[in-house]
Amino acid sequence: MRQLSEQEASFLYADTVQVNANVTFVQIYDQSTVPGGTLRFKTILAHIESRLHRSPVFRNRLLRVPAELDEPYWVEDENFDLEYHVRHIALPKPGDWRQFCIQASRIHARALDLHRPLWEIYVIEGLDSITDLPPGSFALLTKTHHAAIDMQSRNEFVDALNDTTRRPKKPEPPEPWFPEPAPGAMALLCRAGVHLLRAPGRLANPLRRAVPRLRAFARDLLQPEPALTATRFNAVVSPHRVFDTRRFQRAEFERIRRLVPGATLLDAVLAVCAGGLRCYLQGHGELPQADLTALVPVAVDIGGARHDEPGPGHWRGGSRGVLFGTAIADPVQRLAHIHAQRLAAAAAAAHAPADPSQRLPQPCCTVTWVPVPSRPVYLHGARMTYVSAILPIADGMGLVFAVTAYDDLIVVSPSSCRELMPDPLAFTQCVRDSFQAFLALASGDAPRPSSPRASAAGRPSPTARGAGTAARRPRPATGGRPRSTAPRR
Repeated sequence: MRQLSEQEASFLYADTVQVNANVTFVQIYDQSTVPGGTLRFKTILAHIESRLHRSPVFRNRLLRVPAELDEPYWVEDENFDLEYHVRHIALPKPGDWRQFCIQASRIHARALDLHRPLWEIYVIEGLDSITDLPPGSFALLTKTHHAAIDMQSRNEFVDALNDTTRRPKKPEPPEPWFPEPAPGAMALLCRAGVHLLRAPGRLANPLRRAVPRLRAFARDLLQPEPALTATRFNAVVSPHRVFDTRRFQRAEFERIRRLVPGATLLDAVLAVCAGGLRCYLQGHGELPQADLTALVPVAVDIGGARHDEPGPGHWRGGSRGVLFGTAIADPVQRLAHIHAQRLAAAAAAAHAPADPSQRLPQPCCTVTWVPVPSRPVYLHGARMTYVSAILPIADGMGLVFAVTAYDDLIVVSPSSCRELMPDPLAFTQCVRDSFQAFLALASGDAPRPSSPRASAAGRPSPTARGAGTAARRPRPATGGRPRSTAPRR
């Protein structure tokens, strides 16, 4: 039995009817590499069963303390049912990428059963019309709760279920498992009492969790203050989610980062994401004149070594708020701006960790580097060809970019709310256009823009205008809890 930390428990307490902290890993496999050329669902199920002992996440469920007087505990689920957690579905024909994204978004949006271990795996077939996928490919959607997984260090599900060699090892004999009985309510209250004696301040935790909502409500009611750089993403989100993705060659990002001396691969990815956001908002006539803020990963010194390149365990410095360069039209100047911002944020994080958005406008989005293996891995012999993630969004920050680096590919996957981004394909096309603009400059095939900065009143590009006729222009969000831009239904 292990107690959740305050940070882990905070993800649970933040869940509402419309917002949950689900994290969904999207993995696609080529089963032609399997001995025999076919991987049946029952084989996948047996493979997962043989790996359950590798991580306590698989069989642990939550046990809450009465009256929330203390943080919850992880206890073993005496009624664990593997076939409840692993499910098998197929896309209807034609089985294209848009259908897959819609299905993945719906699965991600549904809340997990908090009385069971906080994970579900969906084996999805019928992907035959997705371009660039080998015939017979299938996907694994692994959904878990943010409280159960550390997004900054390692991906326990990918590590536990995949191997680094194509030929699968001999199935491991199942280890004997005898779940420990969960303690009763009185035992939990006694433990909570001991913790309260050691730290009396814990008694105010339930009230402290309610204070931010009460403060936001009072501010909206008594003294509303307009946000200076509000966008459609600074709004209350709905329960619906959208997800899309774009794949890029890592070598081409390496060429882009060399446009600015000292810039890293992470800087180049951030600059492309910022350009995509700028293009999308400009195409809708909603680009603010002021620069927008984003929460981005910060590389810090770990054990005396400088980790400026992405990889598992490198982003322990967390995230900090930086000015995202959305007001800068020139791609190279935007890259230099983000590089300087991130270096300053890294220095600040190393000396004085603080609120990421301190002294900056409210962030409109988050960029998260998701830890995945950098070299090819295999699921019972099936080679993983694609990996990304659908990440949670929240009220006031309705856009998040998930970035993965796997097998010489970098995948950028924006997630948002269906009411805030009704056209996710148009958004990812804007990200693609931003990347192509950088790549053309890196190749010397395009002239630099004549004006380094452009206001929101500037004329949108033809590509951006064609990308987004479906969205309504949102009302500016007010201070505290932003107002919803979604139409009433």
